[in-house]
Amino acid sequence: MKNRLFVLLVMALATGCATTPRGGYYQDDGPHAHPPTDLDRVPDATPRHEPLSSRGNDPYKVFGVSYRPLRSAADYRERGVASWYGKKFHGRRTSNGETYDMYSMTAAHKTLPLPSYARVRNLNNGRSVIVRVNDRGPFLENRLIDLSYAAAWKLGIIGTGTGIVEVEGLSGDEPVRTASARAPDPEPVSKNAAPRLYLQVGAFTSRDNAETLKDRLARADFAPVYIQSAQLDNTPLYRVRIGPLASVDETDKLAARVAAQGLPHPVVVVEQ
Repeated sequence: MKNRLFVLLVMALATGCATTPRGGYYQDDGPHAHPPTDLDRVPDATPRHEPLSSRGNDPYKVFGVSYRPLRSAADYRERGVASWYGKKFHGRRTSNGETYDMYSMTAAHKTLPLPSYARVRNLNNGRSVIVRVNDRGPFLENRLIDLSYAAAWKLGIIGTGTGIVEVEGLSGDEPVRTASARAPDPEPVSKNAAPRLYLQVGAFTSRDNAETLKDRLARADFAPVYIQSAQLDNTPLYRVRIGPLASVDETDKLAARVAAQGLPHPVVVVEQ
């Protein structure tokens, strides 16, 4: 894990507060000049029981944020923004000590066990892949998962660099479903139900506190800002959100503006 975290730290210091460049990768990362042309034929990872690695599964801290890796991928499901990483890390050690191959079906995640398996579904086009999680990240920007080049290719996000996805942890005893004979994905993508992006700037049990933050954001020319009311364990919860937003690029720029106001870095929320 140290090699990858060191490179990420150097890149973060070099880019300062800048947002991710178009293309989804930093500096001289990205694709090789002549990547393979048959990546659609690369098979998905096959979930199986594997012992946890002796490396990469302990609690850790990056850029002042503490992470506690899960002991199991079962019951994990989350939506967010996927990115991909390429030639800068190709051939380097992953967090569990393996060698990163950008043309295999792998991924980096901040808290899923190493190794583990996950189904990643592109919420814009309905494509899904199964990847083996063997690395930690992504730690730059508001990203949920860092995909290998091959996985990003199969999901259709190479050109844009990012995609709005749902990540579902898989257990080793889950039957593998082929593309031609698989059960329907949960909440299937509809042409009339495109995913919507929001920035959640705060969540409070006090409505007054939520209103105060909403007013502060409005005065700073953030719009549209609204309060979503919810219940958590029978306790009222008021979430202050900006959106919906048009793109990941807009989300990144707004997140930087929010942080410049002295507020905690907002969290990306995906709804569909």
